[in-house]
Amino acid sequence: MKNRTIIGIVCLVLALVVTFGIAPVVNRLSDSRTEIVRMKKDVNQGHLISENDIEIVTVGSHGLANGTITQKESIVGKFAACDLKVGDALFPNKLSDHSDSAEDVFHTLNGEKQAISITISTFAGGLSGKLENGDIISLIVFDNDTNEAFIPAGLTYVKVITTTTQSGFDKDEVTPNEDGTYELPTTVTLLVNPAQAQMLVEYENTGVIHADLVYRGDSKTAQKFLDAQDLYFEMLEAEDEEPNDNEEPDEDPEDGPVSDIIQDANDIIWGNVDEEEYTEGGDA
Repeated sequence: MKNRTIIGIVCLVLALVVTFGIAPVVNRLSDSRTEIVRMKKDVNQGHLISENDIEIVTVGSHGLANGTITQKESIVGKFAACDLKVGDALFPNKLSDHSDSAEDVFHTLNGEKQAISITISTFAGGLSGKLENGDIISLIVFDNDTNEAFIPAGLTYVKVITTTTQSGFDKDEVTPNEDGTYELPTTVTLLVNPAQAQMLVEYENTGVIHADLVYRGDSKTAQKFLDAQDLYFEMLEAEDEEPNDNEEPDEDPEDGPVSDIIQDANDIIWGNVDEEEYTEGGDA
């Protein structure tokens, strides 16, 4: 009987603690509200965000994701790092201080890198209209003479500057039609070196080119793919400068790889290259 009394008292005390201690805290947390910034219209990647694109709304703070932006001053004047939709909450990784528009890329061209457009001959050839500014792609060539498909070593990793519709609108300028559909792109503009530009012109006139998406994400990782491609051309140049009469000539960049460019890219991306041999965005 005594044990039952003690148990009853303990249960009563616990009930009082829950009722008057824990429950009010939980209620306060669930009732806590905060203001966040979210999109009130759809914008494309590279769009300069203004006050007309966003709104301040009050939401429950319980369970709110870490990093949710709450001040519009942190957003206005930034560029969309990806396509943003109505109702999207905003986070720092969705914004950029720099635009990825074609015009901005064009202003960085210095002669070593050039811009060239190729035709998207089929719906599938342009990744079904899903290519984005800044994507890293491989270009698969179907040769009409040999009926064979291959990825030229010199076009293994190429950066997409933009895609453009028949009406002349770049990716970040395209707006939806009245029925909600979008005009599909007919060309893709790529960031290349002079050798790649020549290869693209030749392949476009002798076969069919398909875009194969390799990477979409942060610019730092994307640059590592491009560094691997630059390393390939540096190795070709070095081999041309040091001919060896006792060896057969290396394959042309249009025909096949001289080095394993994919392995080179993986080594750079995963940090398997000596820091003294590789500097980001520079020589490897």
